[in-house]
Amino acid sequence: MASANPAVAEAEAEASVRWDDLSESPAELFTNVSLMVRGELQGTNNQLALLEKMNDRVAQEYSNYGDIAAGLRVFVEQLNEKNRGFDDYVPQIDAIDQQVTEFEAVVSMLDKHVALLEKKVKSAYHISATQWSPIHRPLLRSFFCRHLS
Repeated sequence: MASANPAVAEAEAEASVRWDDLSESPAELFTNVSLMVRGELQGTNNQLALLEKMNDRVAQEYSNYGDIAAGLRVFVEQLNEKNRGFDDYVPQIDAIDQQVTEFEAVVSMLDKHVALLEKKVKSAYHISATQWSPIHRPLLRSFFCRHLS
């Protein structure tokens, strides 16, 4: 229904243009929202792809640690086996250690006794410290050891 009045026709034309603009706005809004959602989804996909690569890398690293741990386990088992082989020798080593400790005590006692004898020999023969040679002490020690055994 076209109106005969030009002002009414012009108002109707303006209303039609506004209606067209108004009908294009939701379409433009939906297009822009769609682009925004696509961008967000693409960003999320990129983050997930990066996370997947990081997980793969960490899994590979832990796999390497597993290999190292398996190698260490074998090494520890070998060491334990060798250690069990030394168990037979531990009592012998302890006995030798005990004998060495006792021997050191005897040597210390003999050294004190030789020092006492040295003092007595010096005083009996009136020998001064300057006349006493460093060779006399081992001779006295060997003499004392021969007469003890």
